Amino acid sequence: MEGPQTMNRQLACAVDDLNPGESMTLDGAEIALHRAEDGAFFATADSCSHEKWSLGSEGEIEGNELVCPLHMARFELASGKPLCLPATVALATYQVEIDGDQVYVVS
Repeated sequence: MEGPQTMNRQLACAVDDLNPGESMTLDGAEIALHRAEDGAFFATADSCSHEKWSLGSEGEIEGNELVCPLHMARFELASGKPLCLPATVALATYQVEIDGDQVYVVS
């Protein structure tokens, strides 16, 4: 039987630090924070599941999709689900919490 999991709540940035349509990689974590064009925040694994490529620093947001520019793999921001080849494995996703003007990622 597994013991309880400890959740890690990490301060990512201030709400205004990430504009809609932008992404960033969290310091000291392999997690990328994304802000969709409608202003919603999402967090995923930083590396593309097809090939190790940073989605926080190199990924592009189109609507509610995250695009890896290396081979054009597309993922749904909310679920991490791959939407086209060459990606076939979903990205890990993480809970995002807004507390005042601060954005936190829970992993």
